[in-house]
Amino acid sequence: MRKFRFNAVESNTDMPQALVRPRHRRAVLMMIAGAICWSTGGLLVRSLSIANAWEIVFFRSLFMSAFVCVVLVAMHGRAMPRMVRAVGVPGLVAGALLAGTFFFFIGSLTRTTVANTFVLMSVSPFLAAIAARLFLDEPVHARTWLAIAIALAGIVVMFGGTADAGQLAGNLLALGVSVCFAAQLTVLRKFHATVDMLPMVMIAGLWSLVPAFAMMGQVTASAQDLAILAGMGCIQLGAGCLLATAASRTLTATELGLLALLEPILGPIWVWALLGEHPGTPALVGGALVLSAVIANQALASRRGRAQDAAQPLPGP
Repeated sequence: MRKFRFNAVESNTDMPQALVRPRHRRAVLMMIAGAICWSTGGLLVRSLSIANAWEIVFFRSLFMSAFVCVVLVAMHGRAMPRMVRAVGVPGLVAGALLAGTFFFFIGSLTRTTVANTFVLMSVSPFLAAIAARLFLDEPVHARTWLAIAIALAGIVVMFGGTADAGQLAGNLLALGVSVCFAAQLTVLRKFHATVDMLPMVMIAGLWSLVPAFAMMGQVTASAQDLAILAGMGCIQLGAGCLLATAASRTLTATELGLLALLEPILGPIWVWALLGEHPGTPALVGGALVLSAVIANQALASRRGRAQDAAQPLPGP
């Protein structure tokens, strides 16, 4: 699940409501499409004939970096290098942490069920909240602590049901994705950085290429595998981030977080419906607890945000 939104939402207070509502609907549709793109990762990995996680990461990152580079050139022309340099040191560090999620994500998918990977990834908002409390001295709402407790109970159920099946390593790698996302958000908030997501995604792809190439050994991917990996890089990750970036200019962080939950919900459904990969009873029970906690926390945050907006006085003439 991609919890990075670093572009400021444009104010709608000066825009006619006739323009705001269609624009908001388009942004919602774009974010839904982006989450659907992200959710295909498990299905695409399961469609590969190779199981070398390093090789998968290398080609996925290669195609994704090339795709995003082309998009950035099309968007900014000769100013593209300046846009990339504008991310600064915080963007480079955040890009390195995002690159870590690439390795943890693929490594997890090759060692445990798609359901476990996606559900365990979805706890990143809670880890980010804890990191903000520890390193940024930001308060954590009581509802979030309750949601964290429920999510932890769900994680215990999931781990308990898969430890004997040899999937413990895959589950831990999935949690590594959430740890990297939490660290990424903490770094950007610590330095008050506003980073455009697309250049940072390309930087993350470049960060991941060197270690993946060094570790992958002999190339074993077939032509069909390369076509699937191209789809992963360009559509699943590249287009997903492009759509989320466009949506982030209109939607609030809470709205983006809620819509992004389609990724861990749909991801396991694709492989269950199309490939018959049943997640198992512990994963279903634990996943239901985790996702319920995440959805409830996000929904309450959205409701609280709307209440605060309604209490604010309208701008004067």
